[in-house]
Amino acid sequence: MIDIQNVNKSFKGSPAIQNLTLQVQQGEILGLLGANGAGKSTTINMLLGFLAPDSGTVSVNQLDMTQKADQARKFVGYIPENVNLYPYLSGIENLDYFCRIAGLKYSKKELVAFLITCGLQAEAHPKKVSVYSKGMRQKVGIAIAYAKKAKVYLLDEPASGLDPLASNELSELLKKLASEGATILMASHDIFRVREVCNRIGILKKGILVKELRSEEVTANELEQLYLQFMQN
Repeated sequence: MIDIQNVNKSFKGSPAIQNLTLQVQQGEILGLLGANGAGKSTTINMLLGFLAPDSGTVSVNQLDMTQKADQARKFVGYIPENVNLYPYLSGIENLDYFCRIAGLKYSKKELVAFLITCGLQAEAHPKKVSVYSKGMRQKVGIAIAYAKKAKVYLLDEPASGLDPLASNELSELLKKLASEGATILMASHDIFRVREVCNRIGILKKGILVKELRSEEVTANELEQLYLQFMQN
């Protein structure tokens, strides 16, 4: 579970987040929409414990990120826009390496199962990551979080640069993870993808949550119009 209560964050006197209150429950996917500088990445960095709020509280799995960030991060999987992997290692070797860093040792059969579950085809497992597409690297990144038994997934612009097929595969994977009980927050510019995959949607503007709604309340076109109204006013 993600719990953000009355959070404010400024940089050099300029507000980045203003009185943000937001919750994401187990099994739920929240899409956070906003332009560049809206506060999406700042929110994710506070949820990772890399930034501390000036006021308010940020909790993951009922652990305060300002006090127990190291403990809480064990439950968190972070998938940035560009997943950083070792290009000279294969997909399965990267997965094995990052699991071992986390103190987890799996058999090859288990590693293969994680990658298959996260949508990476078996023929890609032994290939070097340097030949992977962006979508394939993301699947390895998600598999790393999955193998770590992450309960919370934080994704920053996950669909950026993906072709329609890879983007659709990502959506289905996130839905699968949520159905297994994961809590997912996805920061994105992609209005249509957010509408398709998320249960709830929040619109951030200049650090303020200006709108929160359930996905079934709007069509993709209505959401686009709503988003544009807030951005233009």
